[in-house]
Amino acid sequence: MKLSELPRRTAAIVQAVEDQAPNDAIARRLRELGFVSGERVEVMAAGPIAAEPLLVQIGFTRFALRRSEAARVRVRPDTERAA
Repeated sequence: MKLSELPRRTAAIVQAVEDQAPNDAIARRLRELGFVSGERVEVMAAGPIAAEPLLVQIGFTRFALRRSEAARVRVRPDTERAA
């Protein structure tokens, strides 16, 4: 599942950030910001127009991401938090 598809207030774990092109600067920056395998992530809110941008929390930090940026982040549900 992609981060852009994750329902709001649902915990997930980052699996990978996928490059859309060779030397993808946006994917590289997402990894630098902490979107790395094993990190817990959650979509906190979505903007009023076309649900953009997404307010995403990773760790204790929140970022505003475009849907196209969030689509680069592959996640899986956080089953430990759901139980």
